Amino acid sequence: MPLWKVYHPVGAFTGEDKRALSQRITDIYSVLPRFYVGVIFEEVAADAFYIGGEPTKNFVRITADHIARTLDSDEAKTRFLAKVDAALAPFIQERGFDWEFHVDETPFDIWTVQGFRPPRAGTEDERRWKAENKASPRTHV
Repeated sequence: MPLWKVYHPVGAFTGEDKRALSQRITDIYSVLPRFYVGVIFEEVAADAFYIGGEPTKNFVRITADHIARTLDSDEAKTRFLAKVDAALAPFIQERGFDWEFHVDETPFDIWTVQGFRPPRAGTEDERRWKAENKASPRTHV
């Protein structure tokens, strides 16, 4: 499950911006059930964000926790980062923000959704979760 955290200056994004950006982020993960993708927007006050020991008003820091899939080759990482850049550009780069992004990857086998162990990639059960857009009991372990 990707969980993105977007740390940004107060007022950087409207409610409509947040919805549109979260949809673009969700679209990056088209092979996953949409309910797997979470995005948290965290406003950071001007006196609470420091870069190099100095306050910053123009910086956006984004982290993504990956569990459902891992990026297992340089080619996959390059493709993924290109998708990320394209999704973020209208909201961050084109608005003149400085930014940083990184991914943490957590082992799949220590993850549950609604108390269920998620189905493995490409299985019939994962396709069912995607079609139903929700977790359900029967899974492939």
